[in-house]
Amino acid sequence: MKKREIKILLVDDEPDILEIVGYNLSSEGYNVITAENGIEAVKKAKKEKPHLIILDVMMPEMDGIEACEQIRKIPDLSDVIITFLTARGEDYSQVAGFDAGADDYITKPIKPKVLVSKVKALLRRLKEDDTAESVMKIGSLVINREEYKISHKGEEIILPRKEFELLSLLATKPGKVFKREEILDKVWGNEVVVGGRTIDVHIRKLREKIGDKCFKTVKGVGYKFVD
Repeated sequence: MKKREIKILLVDDEPDILEIVGYNLSSEGYNVITAENGIEAVKKAKKEKPHLIILDVMMPEMDGIEACEQIRKIPDLSDVIITFLTARGEDYSQVAGFDAGADDYITKPIKPKVLVSKVKALLRRLKEDDTAESVMKIGSLVINREEYKISHKGEEIILPRKEFELLSLLATKPGKVFKREEILDKVWGNEVVVGGRTIDVHIRKLREKIGDKCFKTVKGVGYKFVD
């Protein structure tokens, strides 16, 4: 998909943010749409069907958390990528944002070039759904879902089934934060009652085998794979 075909909805009640961030994203070739509050964001999201929504948390009329919840209820927008803009120290907002259905968050203030890089990373998820592919390639990591094999930097690594399934899940969308509840549901399902500590142990083992830098912990929320 070409950049000019990618729609980004930028939502913030600060005109300077809309102008500066909007300019930098437009300069990269993206089609940028703006909104100044949550109510306007929901309306424009319905109309424009953006690929990515950058959503401020603290806004008048309707805040970003409520706007995100409403957008996630719209069938046509169930797969849209949503990232929040949060001020430093607003940990409660970050957790509430993930609970509302956000995929990620960006902490402000942030330099425009850094924000553009983060946007590019988020938009990598627009690739065809990797879950339908039997072989996934992410950097030097190759995951063969049919044969339950992986290779890292050319070296084959044998993983126990649950470690393999956990890695496969996280790797389907590099950069996305998978909440603990989602991980437990998709990897363990109804097989056995397990706690959050089980995930921590499996992540630790994967870090030992593949590399610590490949996995990032989002405190109080879950984990993401970093390619």
